[in-house]
Amino acid sequence: MRRNALWNYGGKNWKLSRSKIDLFLECPRCFYIDNKLGIKRVSGPPFSINVAVDYLLKQEFDTYRVRGQQHPLQQAYGIDARPIEHLNLNEWRRNFGGVKYLHNPTGLMVSGAIDDLWINGNGEYIVVDYKATAKFEAVKTLDKGWHIGYKRQMEVYQWLLRKNGLRVASVGYFVYCTGKMDKSAFDKHIDFDVHLIAYTGNDSWVESVLYKIKKCLELEVAPAVCSQCEWCAYWNERMEAQV
Repeated sequence: MRRNALWNYGGKNWKLSRSKIDLFLECPRCFYIDNKLGIKRVSGPPFSINVAVDYLLKQEFDTYRVRGQQHPLQQAYGIDARPIEHLNLNEWRRNFGGVKYLHNPTGLMVSGAIDDLWINGNGEYIVVDYKATAKFEAVKTLDKGWHIGYKRQMEVYQWLLRKNGLRVASVGYFVYCTGKMDKSAFDKHIDFDVHLIAYTGNDSWVESVLYKIKKCLELEVAPAVCSQCEWCAYWNERMEAQV
């Protein structure tokens, strides 16, 4: 089912979100079909437990933000940081709001909703992202191939905040919550291991990708099939059926 054209490229409600940038890097054809033709990839159900963890973490860090104090997790890792108040923080966290920046050379409105914002002793803002999963071993590093998406996510957020005039630290943090699966019984609750994972971002790639995205969106036909994309075969069958 095609979405309303107002939400496609060229429509007044369309924005280039962080997730759309990642989709382009994964498969330009899927990106084009989504944003130009208005047909999204088929997706699974949302992970409601992740939404709950995200909400509760924000509530918890906000408690220390109001006090102007470090969170115990920051103290435990010995990092020079504390949650910081900012006039735009609520909007920057809102899913359909986020940090926005109009990239004038391409005319693309880029956006991304951050999870949290900290500040260090040098007055540099720190991008923070919350992650939640369930495994037998706690996640302590971002060393899997698919973690590249998390790293790009961090870098897009850093780029957006810098474009909004903030002095942003190169090091960001993932608050990674791993639900424990080694219990003998559920007992109406899930315990989590919580680890702080530092990542030094490099947003130098973002601007060049925006030009490539603009060029892709201006094409009259969809880009070539990506041989490594499992969705491209599905799109081919669906589009051929409509001819």
